[in-house]
Amino acid sequence: MAVKLRLQRHGKKGSPFYHIVAADSRSPRDGKFIERIGSYNPNTNPATIQLDNTKAIQWLNNGAQPTDTVRAMLSYTGVMFRQHLQKGVLKGAITQEEADKRFEAWMTDKTGKIQAKKDRLAKSKSDNLSAALKHERQVNEARLKAMTAAAEAASAAAVEAPVAEAPAAEAPEAPAAEESADSAEA
Repeated sequence: MAVKLRLQRHGKKGSPFYHIVAADSRSPRDGKFIERIGSYNPNTNPATIQLDNTKAIQWLNNGAQPTDTVRAMLSYTGVMFRQHLQKGVLKGAITQEEADKRFEAWMTDKTGKIQAKKDRLAKSKSDNLSAALKHERQVNEARLKAMTAAAEAASAAAVEAPVAEAPAAEAPEAPAAEESADSAEA
């Protein structure tokens, strides 16, 4: 029986969530599995990977073959590096203390990179928000200036309008007088 470490899809349409499982390679993707060793949520940024490292190393040492995606996740979480160091310890190339020290140095470097990415994403989000607010403020000021200019133009037209309306008011009265004269003649 060939065992694979692979993803098993869960979650709703458009919002996937995966379990990382050890399964028989002949079983369907979302079907029967031997053991669940972790989870993967690609909906967060950066993606959330929760993995039981000891179970993953145990399955790799027993001959389980990870899929390409799971192999990338194992490398990202340090399982592949830890397995590599354990092979060195078994061969006698390095001591267990040296392997642990190298792994801890790698993990601190990796967590620093992940934290830097989270900080960079949070900073870019706040910068985008402040730029959007600044643009909105400029648009609102331009709209206010246009409304003020239109109101001033309307008030200036209102001041000039009564002078222009006085002759126009007399003109309609003249035809009314003509109509009354026409009525008297008839």
